[in-house]
Amino acid sequence: MCEQLIVPARNCFPIPDEISDGGGTLLETLGVAIHALDLAKLKVANSVAVIGCGPVGLLIQRLAVLSGASAVYAMDPLEWRAELAKAWGATEVWTAKSGDALSKLKTVTAGRGVDVVIEAAWADNSVDHAMEMAAYGGRVVLVGIPPDDKAQFTYSMARRKGLTIMMARRMKHTYPRAIQLASGKYPAVPLDDLISEFVTFK
Repeated sequence: MCEQLIVPARNCFPIPDEISDGGGTLLETLGVAIHALDLAKLKVANSVAVIGCGPVGLLIQRLAVLSGASAVYAMDPLEWRAELAKAWGATEVWTAKSGDALSKLKTVTAGRGVDVVIEAAWADNSVDHAMEMAAYGGRVVLVGIPPDDKAQFTYSMARRKGLTIMMARRMKHTYPRAIQLASGKYPAVPLDDLISEFVTFK
């Protein structure tokens, strides 16, 4: 039995042959990352920290590298995610085994922090840490979704630093850009690298 789904033509985007079926399923995820970078207003030679190296965080980190960031610091508890972050161009990656990522970032930036922090984890104190990692006048983009629908951070610190705080929701109208980045003989964002295995549903 085949069911039909009718949508407006403007909502349909043909996927080039160079993008695999698996890669095609990740185009929306890539779109979320693109939208997050748009909100970050990243400038060439800015420094960036990405908290969380799940699919969205990894794609954000990859786009930050492609956008000309001077340094991209990534952090995640899982070693295999950290390895892919490093392979995709992160300057330094810290895991749970590395110790406190916040103190390490402060050390490598000589206490300054980074120009842009993108939070893509929403775990433990990640939002508060994002505010701490940001430099004075920096931008913080919250992409992660809190399970309890609440955000908590030290207001006085964020206020004192004069931070710009943005919240990302979905991908906006980024499918054409996502397709462009993921297609071609040598795609700028190789989505298949995020796929560990395929599951066939019957």
